[in-house]
Amino acid sequence: MAHEDERHTSFRTSIGIFSYIVMPFVLKNAGSTYQRAMTHIFDDLIHQKVECYVDDLVIKSMDRKDHLDDLRIVFERIKKYDMKMNPLKCAFGVSSGKFLGYVLRHRGIEVDPNKIKAIMEMPPPRNLRQLRSLQGQLAFIRRFISNLSGRCQPFSKIMKKDVRFKWDTECQEAFDSIKRYLLNPPILAAPIPGKPLILYTAALEESLGALFAQHNEEGKENALYYISRRLIGAEIRYSPIEKHCLALIFAVQKLRHYMISHKITLISKIDPLKFLMTRPALTGRLARWAVILLQFDITYVPQKAVKGQVLADFLAAHPIPADSPLNDDLPDEQIMNVEEEEMLRVWEMYFDGASSIKRARPPTLEKAQAGIRLIFVAPEGGIMRFSFSLTEPRTNNEAEYEALIAGLEIAIDVRIQNL
Repeated sequence: MAHEDERHTSFRTSIGIFSYIVMPFVLKNAGSTYQRAMTHIFDDLIHQKVECYVDDLVIKSMDRKDHLDDLRIVFERIKKYDMKMNPLKCAFGVSSGKFLGYVLRHRGIEVDPNKIKAIMEMPPPRNLRQLRSLQGQLAFIRRFISNLSGRCQPFSKIMKKDVRFKWDTECQEAFDSIKRYLLNPPILAAPIPGKPLILYTAALEESLGALFAQHNEEGKENALYYISRRLIGAEIRYSPIEKHCLALIFAVQKLRHYMISHKITLISKIDPLKFLMTRPALTGRLARWAVILLQFDITYVPQKAVKGQVLADFLAAHPIPADSPLNDDLPDEQIMNVEEEEMLRVWEMYFDGASSIKRARPPTLEKAQAGIRLIFVAPEGGIMRFSFSLTEPRTNNEAEYEALIAGLEIAIDVRIQNL
């Protein structure tokens, strides 16, 4: 701690006034300051030989014979910066261990058996407090549970305000299904830099789910991360295609740190990218979703073209309800299934806008005028021309934007599908 800041940590006792000479963890910025110091110390070793989170440190080696050399390098760095280690909290030469509440092995990341045991031995909740305790324990291991929000759906009904707590048969079945799932929890792998990721998305009536996966060096597909959440408010009334778009947006926002550095293969029942990127005009939430997706490299692959156990397990965790009606009148069906001959009927639009300044009366005043011009070329070769004069002054760039907006509005009015 800087000498001039020591007085800010002073405290009074019965034997005098004292202050800290090193930063204690009770300070609000202690965690970030400690992490920044560790990152500076092990800068070139992080993700290579060392994984570090605040005061937790893991030294890793791919080969046992290289482990002593890696330990020597890290110990020399610790000695250089005069750091201390607690030998009672250290373990050396192990092939597995606990780190940040998870068990790390050569196979991947596993759930701590003690956490699973606590849930398996837990009796059915008798009040709201015990139910919240159960959900808190499940939330910590949610990345391992496929469609956790869907599995916990019955719990949400008895957690609403002014609703009497009643643990019924539906809640007990949901509780038992979670316990059966945890009897054989999945093993998650760490992402391999440079290899593309696979994103599975699913949208049910009241919940969304997604799974990140990746092929390992042997070509086997491994699960990386499960995420899910309930639909709230007006989201339940979204159309099926909008729910799939929302599932994709939820995944990219939740796991942006994975997606920003990898190419993504999207596997879904419906193509949300085509729905968002081929509409003639986007407004409201659809426009916001389209802007969010522009920063990622995502390629869509139909679900029926994929075969694998990971996909089968993911679909099994997101079943379609048995009483779900078959609806042939799907909204925006042209986005889901576009015939080949319709794709060939493409219109072309050319637009331009310009602004000029003319002298007005009296001569000392200047009047700005702006106009736009549009040309539509039909697939058969026909031409439609439009020109408009803008009532308010505009710059050249603003006039061109106005021309583009006017052209899109005309295309919607005349029902142009492909532009």
